[in-house]
Amino acid sequence: QVQLVESGGGVVQAGGSLRLSCAASGSRFSISRMAWYRQAPGKQRDLVAAIFSGGRTNLADSVKGRFTISRDNTKNTVYLQMNSLKPEDTAVYFCNLGILFSDAYLPMEYWGQGTQVTVSS
Repeated sequence: QVQLVESGGGVVQAGGSLRLSCAASGSRFSISRMAWYRQAPGKQRDLVAAIFSGGRTNLADSVKGRFTISRDNTKNTVYLQMNSLKPEDTAVYFCNLGILFSDAYLPMEYWGQGTQVTVSS
């Protein structure tokens, strides 16, 4: 089993910054893809950023130049640094990890519990 714990959400004024973290705990696993999604009220859950085991990243067009995704493989943790925040960034942010257990052939998808980010104008 793997547990994901998210932290770092909160309330910030427009133009401010927040850093989200998502740490995975457990045993005998590796992590391939690590990603952040967000879901605003009444809207679908959208991909914000992803980072792969080799370090390649993908960012949604709406956050390019403002958000940075990174990972620390020694801590099984993914981060989302969010700068120049806008009111439209307000949403619940979820981490999503591709977990490959040592006795499995295919990775399993795990979701964090979600953390609220509110940007006031």
